[in-house]
Amino acid sequence: MSPAPADHPAVTGGVHSPRGVFLCFEGGDGSGKSTQSRALRDRLEAAGHTVLLTFEPGDTVVGQRVRQIVLDPATGELAHRTEALLYAADKAEHVERLVRPALERGEIVITDRYVDSAIAYQGAGRALSAEDVERVNRWATADLRPHLTVVLDLEPEHGLGRFEARDRIEGESPAFHQRVREAFLGMAAADPEHYLVLDARAPAEEITALVAARVESLLDGSARA
Repeated sequence: MSPAPADHPAVTGGVHSPRGVFLCFEGGDGSGKSTQSRALRDRLEAAGHTVLLTFEPGDTVVGQRVRQIVLDPATGELAHRTEALLYAADKAEHVERLVRPALERGEIVITDRYVDSAIAYQGAGRALSAEDVERVNRWATADLRPHLTVVLDLEPEHGLGRFEARDRIEGESPAFHQRVREAFLGMAAADPEHYLVLDARAPAEEITALVAARVESLLDGSARA
């Protein structure tokens, strides 16, 4: 059973692009975000849509360097503020170079992780104020919000058990990852209009179908806001 959603400072609103459709997959490590991102991309492209599939951190030249720093175990300990600012820098570059231009072209953008990950991992996970982490990341992304965020919910022990080797973040304690999970659920509960929470233990095909049904409502304009 999922834990009760945690209180969270995330504020509804922000900027939703008037062109294109911005979709995001969030959730703990090993929850299947990459698999479901690709499945949705394939489904949308088969229907004739132009889709940009992207991810954070690391899908820009600058982001690749940031990713190496924040995820490589060889980096060792980082000051929590340093880590948060590095992730925010990746997001700023990602939105500027990839996400916003694709939306302005009228494309569908699917990202594997976005601002919610920073709030969950560096805010709830680390010894930082979630409000401060959110403020920095909203500024870094000019407060651009996804039209829909899909949260794939999974107990940390199940998700992390899928990895033989773990990066800096995956190697954190079970308590850290549980705080991250609760933060994702708290954000989704605070803004259900823009979130879809699914059990990541469900069959992959079932998850894909549920996501596609929700996305179709966005594409027909009935839920764009």
